[in-house]
Order: sequence, then C-alpha cells, then structure tokens
Amino acid sequence: MPAGLVLFLVCLGQFMVVLDLSIVNVALPSMQRDLHFSTSGLQWVVNAYTLAFAGFLLLGGRAADLYGRRRIFIFGLGLFTLASLAGGLAQNQVMLVTARALQGLGGAVLAPATLTILTTSFREPKARARALGVWSAVAAGGGAAGVLLGGILTDLISWRWILFVNVPIGVLVIVGARAFLGETKGELQHRSLDLAGSATVTGGLVALVYAIVRTENYLWTSAQVLLPLAAAVVLLAAFLFIETKVARAPLMPLRIFRSRSVVGANLFIALFMAAMFPTWYFQSLYMQGVLHFSPLKAGLAFLPMTVMIAVGAQVSSRLVNRVGARALLVVGPLLSALGLIWLRGVTPEGSFFFGLMLPSLIATFGMGLSFPASTLAATSGIAPAEAGLASGLLNTTRQVGGSIGLAALATLAADRTASLLAVAPVAPAQNQLAAFTAGYTRAFGVAGAICVAAALAAGTILASSARRRRMAVLELERPTGQAGLETPELEVEEA
Repeated sequence: MPAGLVLFLVCLGQFMVVLDLSIVNVALPSMQRDLHFSTSGLQWVVNAYTLAFAGFLLLGGRAADLYGRRRIFIFGLGLFTLASLAGGLAQNQVMLVTARALQGLGGAVLAPATLTILTTSFREPKARARALGVWSAVAAGGGAAGVLLGGILTDLISWRWILFVNVPIGVLVIVGARAFLGETKGELQHRSLDLAGSATVTGGLVALVYAIVRTENYLWTSAQVLLPLAAAVVLLAAFLFIETKVARAPLMPLRIFRSRSVVGANLFIALFMAAMFPTWYFQSLYMQGVLHFSPLKAGLAFLPMTVMIAVGAQVSSRLVNRVGARALLVVGPLLSALGLIWLRGVTPEGSFFFGLMLPSLIATFGMGLSFPASTLAATSGIAPAEAGLASGLLNTTRQVGGSIGLAALATLAADRTASLLAVAPVAPAQNQLAAFTAGYTRAFGVAGAICVAAALAAGTILASSARRRRMAVLELERPTGQAGLETPELEVEEA
C-alpha cells in the first residue's frame, strides 16, 4: 500500500478528532440562542464529548489491538461521522448533547487506532520519525484550525456546519481506509475487553459532573445533588473493584500508581486542565456575548492563543533536559495563573488587547510550557512495556480534569451572574452585560488559584519523587555489608 496515502488517511482521521475538541467553542453562543441552553447547561455540549472521549480512550486502544486496527479505525470513524450528522440535524438540547457524546465515543475508538496504524506501517526508524512528526503537526494544527474554521462556518453559514463538515471528510477517509489500509492486530496475552470498567468509570464521571452542575440550583445537602453524587461514588467504587478483582485485562492496572512521578504528573495535569480548559469556554462567551464579536472575529482572536501554546511547547521541549520537568511544571502554571488573574479585570467596556488578548497569551504560553514536561514526568521511571499505559492515563486525566473544571467553574460563574441579576431582574442591557462579565471574572480568578495549586503539587510531589530516586541510587552504590542494603528495591519500586 502507498505509504504516503496511509499517512494521509491516518492524519486526516486524527485531524477530525482534534478539530472537534476546539471547533465547537466559537459556536457555543449560537447554539445557546438556537436551542435555548441555560448558562450552565451549555457546558454539556463540550463535556459530553470530552467525558465520553476520556472514559473510552483506553478501551479504544485495547480494542484496536484486539479486533484489528483497520477495523476499529473504520468503526470509530463511521460512528464519529454519523454522530456529526445527527448533531448537525439536532432540533433540541438532548439530541445535540447525545450526538456530542457519541462523537466522543467515536473519537476515543478512532484516536488510538490512528497512532497504532502509523507505528506499525512505518517500521524503519527514520521513516517512522518523519511520519510521527507529520502526525503530531496535524494534531497540533487541528486545534488552531478548529477555532478559525468554527468561526468561518458559524458566521457565514450556521453553527450546524461545524458538525456537518465532518461528514464528507469521514466518508472519504472510510472509502480510502477500506481500499488501502492493511489489517494488523496486537499480540496480547489476554484477548478480553474491559467493557465493565470503561462503562463504570465513564458513568461515574458523568454522574459527578452532573452533581456539580446541579449545585447551581440546589444546595449541596439536597437530594438533587446528593443522589447523583452517591451514584458517582458507587460507580467509581465499582470501577476500582472491577480493575482489582474482576477484569482479566484491566483497563487501568492500579500498579502504575506506585510511581510517585506518575501520581504527581497526573494530579498536576488534572488541576491544570481544570483551570485552563474552561477559560476558552468563558472567553468565547465573553467575546461574543459581551463584546459583540462575530463568530469569525472570535475565531481569529483565538488563533494567537493556539500559536502561543505551540511556541511554549517548543521552548519546553528544548529546556526540559536542561532544567528538568519539575521546574517547568512550576513556572508554566504560575505564568498561566498570572494571565488568568489578569483576566479578572475584564469589563464590558474594557480594552480587547490589554484586557483580554495579552493576559490570554501569557496564560497559553504557560500552558505550552507545561504540556511536554507533564508527559515526560508521567512516563519517567516507567518500564517500556507500560509507557503506553502511562501516556494513555495522562491523556485521560487531562480530559477528565478539564470536564470537572468546566462543570465547577461554569456553575460558579452562573451563580454569580444569577445573584447579580436577582437584585435587579429588569436591569438595563448594560447591567446585564456587567452581571455576565462578573460571572466570567469569578471563573478566571478561581482558575488562577487552581493553577497555583497545580504548581504546588508539581513542586512538592515531584521533588519527593526525585529525592527518593537519589536515595535509591545511593543505597545501591553502598558497599556490600552496610546497613540498609535491603531497602533500595522498595525505594526503586516506589520511585
């Protein structure tokens, strides 16, 4: 099969998945108007996708190895394409949110297959390195293209076309994959799929997010909040039981959490994405709802921010071997915190460049600094056989952290806005804009505080991990017969 065509098909499939993580942000205000979403309800358009994607991502990777990469690639792409069509045709909130969840499931099945097909199709080291470089560039470009394409389609045609655009691309890739991709399977010791684990962890996360969202209208002690919270606890406890006692091939082998570096990196990325992921959501609502930007203008405004993430990632990749991952995982979120706290100063009449763009560029540069370093920390000291598991865990944690953060911050913002509007329910339009802006600024402030917490987590946990490694090395270097000789094995294992 032509190598260039394989690369093209795989990269196009990955591009669609990444595109849909960002393309929807610019269209959110238009969706809200057409389908009458509440302020907190609107976040389900984003979270339905990210939670399904996160919950089934590891399952998708195993399914590709078990049932064949080509078959799963086509299945995931077909589901993603059909869900995109259904979302574009949605006539109410339930139809759209359900379609977005199915898109996330399709993406979770599709994304791991694209990378696996790539690595098995390009076996020569130089060719594989070039192919991975193209794949990474396309994946990064999908985020930037999403905000711009979302603005163009929403502004010139309709928000529905941010979903419809996937249909012809999906059909084209499916036809090409059937014609040109060969089938491969993984060599697995256990040919079993942990469906129960994937279903319980996804259900538990959805219930947790739903409980957080319900706090906008009900007290934490009310049945409306406690019932979904209890369901989340039961489902997540069931997930842990399945992983430790039932599953022959666990979706998430818990032994990986013996590594303090893995624990620290995942705690960091969960906190960091809980702060950073929702900021795009609030910025889109602020630009279009308060500053009255068109979707296209908002999409163009997001472009420099996506570029700054790429710049920060390049700087980080060059510095990480010199200064270490921990230093970047402290500096990066502190820069982001600075930008987010600066964003607390936005007003309905404020300067776009100094009030919104400049602090956003600082925040996204910190984001770019943190991503490569967090990946390195999450895979540091991990056996090569478990590197894929550690990487998959980090990607899942990133999505889960972002979803929970969006639910919490959207609820806080909506509560702040509602409290101000309750004082003057028939307030003039300018006061209403001020109330919405106050909600967004509260979210930015809390997000900044979470970034500081992420920096502290990275500084303390990863420092402890590095200290334990140094102790283990010193113990191993002691001459035979000295005290403490039996300790290093435990220290190495924990480190």
